[in-house]
Amino acid sequence: MKVLLIDISRCNGCFNCQIACKDEHVDNDWSPYAKPQPDMGHFWMRVNEIERGVVPKVKVSYVPKPCMQCEDPPCEKAATDGAVYRRKDGIVIIDPEKSKGKKKIIESCPYGCIYWNEEFQIPQKCTFCAHLLDQGWKEPRCVEACCTGALIFGEYDELKKIINERKAEILNPEFGLKTKVYYIGLPKRFIAGTVLSKDTSEPLEGAKITLRNLSTQKILSTRVDNYGDFEFEGLEINGNFTLLIENPGYQKKVIEPIYTEKDIYLGEIILLPE
Repeated sequence: MKVLLIDISRCNGCFNCQIACKDEHVDNDWSPYAKPQPDMGHFWMRVNEIERGVVPKVKVSYVPKPCMQCEDPPCEKAATDGAVYRRKDGIVIIDPEKSKGKKKIIESCPYGCIYWNEEFQIPQKCTFCAHLLDQGWKEPRCVEACCTGALIFGEYDELKKIINERKAEILNPEFGLKTKVYYIGLPKRFIAGTVLSKDTSEPLEGAKITLRNLSTQKILSTRVDNYGDFEFEGLEINGNFTLLIENPGYQKKVIEPIYTEKDIYLGEIILLPE
């Protein structure tokens, strides 16, 4: 079963994968898998840029998003007359002849990965470059073009060890579609701040920061760096936390509750001398 593993921590937003997809499919007819992709409007491999936090604590993550190649594809259920089918290797194909005029196939995809080709009057999407795989290629063009190793393609049995060890996830597991695109390091939430001394206005390097998840009681700790900054990354979305700041010679400070419906920058936190 073919799968794609995407390591977000290695993606630098070069968009090579997105461009390679265009290069392979625009003006090229790869029937019976795909008619030519339009010049504009289609992103069978789309790199989403996600901005997180607020100034001065801002992060950017890049999340490549092809067709998820669902094990139970809703597009197949929405199609008729075999217009959508799943190959033995797990790749989902929209037949460019049988799907003509069937716009409802687009509406069936909860991930928004299917596009309408106005010229040919057909729905289209990523095919994992099935035409190349049939010719003996080991990977789709997007994977070949990735210069950082963020995209890894292969058989599930070959990659399952990495998937399990790196705790890879799928997008929107609540959809229950058993997708074949796995992600390492999907953006979660962070809590960050800057700790300063009231009497000197200097960073309190080494101050201990303790973060407690009030739902799970899990405790994380870190130290303030020489710039006065601290950060907890990879936190639960919509979590409820309490933060304790301690430093010898200063009064303890507790900040609660902290809700991570979004990324949190607490700003400058001033500790008072004892």
